[in-house]
Amino acid sequence: MMGRGVRAGVIALAVALAAPLAGAQAHVPEGPGLTVVKPRASLADWDPLTDEKWAFEDGQVILTEPGTAPPGPRRPFEYAIVTQGPELGSLTYRAEVRIDEAVEVTNRDVILVWNYRSPTRFYYAHLSTDNTIYPHNGIFVVNDADRLRIDDQWDGTVGAEPSITDAEWHDVRLDYNARTGAIAVYLDGSDEPRMTATDTTFAGGRVGFGSFDNIGRIRDVTVTGVRHR
Repeated sequence: MMGRGVRAGVIALAVALAAPLAGAQAHVPEGPGLTVVKPRASLADWDPLTDEKWAFEDGQVILTEPGTAPPGPRRPFEYAIVTQGPELGSLTYRAEVRIDEAVEVTNRDVILVWNYRSPTRFYYAHLSTDNTIYPHNGIFVVNDADRLRIDDQWDGTVGAEPSITDAEWHDVRLDYNARTGAIAVYLDGSDEPRMTATDTTFAGGRVGFGSFDNIGRIRDVTVTGVRHR
């Protein structure tokens, strides 16, 4: 039997996918019931690129050291992928995140990963203090090539309002519709998305968390979605 929190997550996903996102036509997923993934803060449920750069304590998944640029396409340096549960298509990804880098660092960031297929094929949302540089504070796709910015807010000079400018925890929600490719990222309970995009490069995969080249942490992760077929 589903608890109140799980039922709320299922209802939120159904509502999100029934409403227009990023200008695309969304729809409620078809097929069997929704899957809820709540990974523990443990290496048993998360697979980091570099194990020694991560800590798992007090219910938190913590990137303790900045990553280094991997060979190949330009993309985030360090992240951990959720291994618990199935790959998901349409989903709502909820969590609390915090940037641990000093607030004086203007390019500080954390990222949410979804539709992870391989180290060079995935989407990520970049939550940054800065919104004036191409790689900062936007939605990106990595498809065996350098990360490509796809959010509607980027005008070639600035993007959406900065997402995290302090050292506090922030609620984040990412909605993704596998059929339409509609993407929306919400912060701190706002009814208006901070970032939106539409892209159908990948229809499903796994979720994750990390940073381009900073440090930060995540907790209370709940992903509600449809199994990717």
